[in-house]
Amino acid sequence: MAAHLITGAGSGIGAVLAEKLAERGDELWLLARDARRAAELRDRFPGAKTLVGDLGDPAKLSWAFGHQTLPVTLDSLLHVAGVVELGTVGELPVKAWQETLNVNLVAPAELTRLLLPSLRMAKGHVVFVNSGAGLSASAEWASYAASKHGLKALADALRQEEHANGVRVTSVYPGRTATAMQAKVHQQEGKEYDAGRWIKPESVVKAILAALDASRDAEIIDINVRPGR
Repeated sequence: MAAHLITGAGSGIGAVLAEKLAERGDELWLLARDARRAAELRDRFPGAKTLVGDLGDPAKLSWAFGHQTLPVTLDSLLHVAGVVELGTVGELPVKAWQETLNVNLVAPAELTRLLLPSLRMAKGHVVFVNSGAGLSASAEWASYAASKHGLKALADALRQEEHANGVRVTSVYPGRTATAMQAKVHQQEGKEYDAGRWIKPESVVKAILAALDASRDAEIIDINVRPGR
């Protein structure tokens, strides 16, 4: 039975991913920002274990984990959580930049650092759910795209650093996906939201599982997922 730690399991891609892995009978470790959210996740995913840590404050993750039991071995660390705040460079305040970079980039780096011993023990897999914005930036997407470009750099460096330890690293770059985040983006853009136009979270999860299930003689490095209509 494989053990997986997932961020962002409360909704969207992360929730579907947790459901699919639970259906396999795998062991789930779910990160929650506080104790109330952790209890909600355990109710939703019976048998799952939770860790409490706020991705918005990555400097405190080490302290928080020091008071909790971490998995001894970890087959995968799945970075799915993310935030977005649209705005032009001329208007977006520092606070929005800091929050976006903390959740989307600094916290994944720190979380990976803290869990690398467990990943090395299992010759595990780190999956970063990035974005099309991690490959190309558009107007009003500067902070989000910067965080995702940084996440690509983090994944590429980590892959080279951990190859000798047997740890695999994959970046997944979904296009617009029908999630609560996408609904928020449309609201910020002043556009009507039609979930049927965009990628289903289940389709992104299939790509993630394909990377996880690849035989040990192969490492799937980058996966681009785009709307098919």
